[in-house]
Amino acid sequence: MMSDYKVEMINDGMQEFYVDFYGPKDSPYQGGLWRIRVELPDAYPYKSPSIGFINKIYHPNVDEMSGSVCLDVINQTWSPMFDLVNVFEVFLPQLLLYPNPSDPLNGEAAALMMRDKASYEQRVKEYCEKYAKPEDIGAAEEDKSSDEELSDEEDYESSDEAMPGHPDP
Repeated sequence: MMSDYKVEMINDGMQEFYVDFYGPKDSPYQGGLWRIRVELPDAYPYKSPSIGFINKIYHPNVDEMSGSVCLDVINQTWSPMFDLVNVFEVFLPQLLLYPNPSDPLNGEAAALMMRDKASYEQRVKEYCEKYAKPEDIGAAEEDKSSDEELSDEEDYESSDEAMPGHPDP
């Protein structure tokens, strides 16, 4: 089903995986490569998948910190007749080609897009250069886990010199 995409399973289940996704041609995202986390609900295909960007992207409808996607199209128009290929060949490219600044998850990107489209597109390209290259795909997951998902206690496990006091035996 997803033979045209690099897919990497998370854990041993079939419900969570990463898909490598290229920005659409003729857009400021062209040349960018993102790792997308896909989670299939138990009721899939009757319920839409959950989609999130792992490496950073500058877009009004994507939360910059979490990578969450505001994809009303997926949620409101989802049909069991759709499959994941629709998500990666239609829904995500449409989201990147036609952002909706009136329903933002990233208010700064939305405001910049409405105020100065050329500056917005320049910022998109800067993010592509900085965060959306093939070498960023592996680093993005490491950055995300160390920056956002680990508690302070887990951070100290990897850095003994940062831990106050003495380690437990």
